[in-house]
Amino acid sequence: MTSFLQLSRRALLGLALIALASPLARAAEPLTLTPEQEAAINGISAYLNSFKTLQGEFTQISPKGNLSQGVFYISKPGKMRFEYAPPNPFLIVADGTWLTVKNVKKEKGDQFPLSQTPLRLVLSNTVDILKDTLILDYQDQDGILSVTIEDKKNTLANGQLTLVFDTTRNALQQWVVIDGKGRRTTVSLENVVAGVEPDPKLFVVKIDRKNKDKSSP
Repeated sequence: MTSFLQLSRRALLGLALIALASPLARAAEPLTLTPEQEAAINGISAYLNSFKTLQGEFTQISPKGNLSQGVFYISKPGKMRFEYAPPNPFLIVADGTWLTVKNVKKEKGDQFPLSQTPLRLVLSNTVDILKDTLILDYQDQDGILSVTIEDKKNTLANGQLTLVFDTTRNALQQWVVIDGKGRRTTVSLENVVAGVEPDPKLFVVKIDRKNKDKSSP
């Protein structure tokens, strides 16, 4: 599994492009895009619509700079599993309706409606970024396209999502969830394979609703 120090040059460029975006992008007006920019963003939508299932490895950097790694599975519409490698005790599962963050060591967890999180855009059966979102930032350098978006249906309350797309490889390389307080969680994808049907049981998770956990991965 790829370590942080082994992240590719393109991954590092993606992080640099994200850093160029305003940390207060929420207050920015939506961009007026050129036809070329619209075409590039439509390319990201086309990629996200090109698969129903996806799996691979990920490296995550938390808002506090903590590094975690693991494996992920996506099954559209609405299903996702992020399984963290030890010592990170967390498991994140979307079952199509709920997004569950579980501490597997403590058997505690929290649940949020998937429809109210930015990730619903990635997990939707049909993605149309230009139609469904506000484009707040657009950066394009050396084949790496970074687009910061805000869901039109859930503006302000539920944060933003930055998608980093490698136009040379035609692949989603990173996403960054920016919460309502401006905290960033960066996820880089590696060794991604499309078209492999995951076990449906991977998207089933149980938590003790009486014993919620307020920490995060």
